[in-house]
Amino acid sequence: MIRSLRGMRDLLFQDSQKFEFILETASNIAKNYGFELIRTPVLEESALFKRSVGESSDIVGKEMYQFIDKSGNDVCLRPEGTAGVVRAFIQKKLDRQQGKFRFFYSGAMFRYERPQKGRFREFFQFGVESFGEERVEEDFFIILMAKDILKALGVNFELQINSLGCKDCMPKYRENLISDLENIQDELCQDCQRRIKTNPIRVLDCKNPSCQALLKNSPKITDNLCQSCQNDFERLKELLKKAEVEFKVNKNLVRGLDYYTKTAFEFISSQAGAQNAIAGGGRYDRLVEFLGGKPTAAVGFAIGIDRVMEIMQSLEQKREGFYLGALNQEAVDELLMIAKTLRENREKVEVEYSKKSLKSHLKSADKINSKYALILGEEELKNGKIWIKDLENSKENLLSLEEILQKNYW
Repeated sequence: MIRSLRGMRDLLFQDSQKFEFILETASNIAKNYGFELIRTPVLEESALFKRSVGESSDIVGKEMYQFIDKSGNDVCLRPEGTAGVVRAFIQKKLDRQQGKFRFFYSGAMFRYERPQKGRFREFFQFGVESFGEERVEEDFFIILMAKDILKALGVNFELQINSLGCKDCMPKYRENLISDLENIQDELCQDCQRRIKTNPIRVLDCKNPSCQALLKNSPKITDNLCQSCQNDFERLKELLKKAEVEFKVNKNLVRGLDYYTKTAFEFISSQAGAQNAIAGGGRYDRLVEFLGGKPTAAVGFAIGIDRVMEIMQSLEQKREGFYLGALNQEAVDELLMIAKTLRENREKVEVEYSKKSLKSHLKSADKINSKYALILGEEELKNGKIWIKDLENSKENLLSLEEILQKNYW
């Protein structure tokens, strides 16, 4: 028997309903914030992620699904969403236009890593990217949007924020950090020892408890910010307090990607287990330029749909649509025509083709969570009526098809 690959999964029944609900909820909120849908390819040039995510990252070094295609191109399945949106932004020459551009997206991402609870090799993200606005007020609204989405999904969370500085204050901090890390190098894990030379900032993001204990007294970027970055960070905290959004400053929060500058944030949940980050993002003002575009301010976030699905409260099964059943064989043909008419009127319809007792039909209608049961028998056929029952409040009536189409049920 052929089975799904390790780290891949099928979504059926309640899982698929949750997935659809998350996407619909997040998309509607993004639209309310003035964002528009963008779709980018699942397959991209590997160079896109080497230049954006960073060749020193685990994503590029260990986790990308990378291969040479039949034309000799070095390609990969996208491991994250932002780089593809930035590539499209530049390719469509939007970086050469005046104005602000705001997009939202969703789709599958791929990383070859060890599957665990809430983490799969094929995973799904919903994300937003905003281009052309350098003011920190945009960071505030981006965070607010993520909060609104998670709140609408019934997920409990804690917001953590930090500032990663800019090209003016980061280099000096980087030197101070390297000096400090070299003093404790032998006590750090192998990954952290490697990162000291390739990307020392990433050491702060290590999840190893012993490394975290050693890093407790390491230099913090928030203590080394230039005046401009400090002002922006204070302004962000001020706006969050005014909006009554609770947050915690996490001075070791650096995110896992090379392209972040200034604002960085994560939403974490104690319900998510070891992988407790359910959403995160920040500002990446230099990424458009890194990928060959004109310098453009940018900020965004992504939500891990799989992790949210694991922890969100069970969706209450909403009753909807019509169940159609016949009490005798003569009523079946008429039932099929009624179903055709209802579907033409954009109603959800489930038809049982075999005759059953009324009790059996009502059981079947209840099992599939229909809102209404429409039943035809000998008497109904004779009188040109349909027996209808509301399965939520147990109301029932005899109506013509015209009355049902006009929703004059009671």
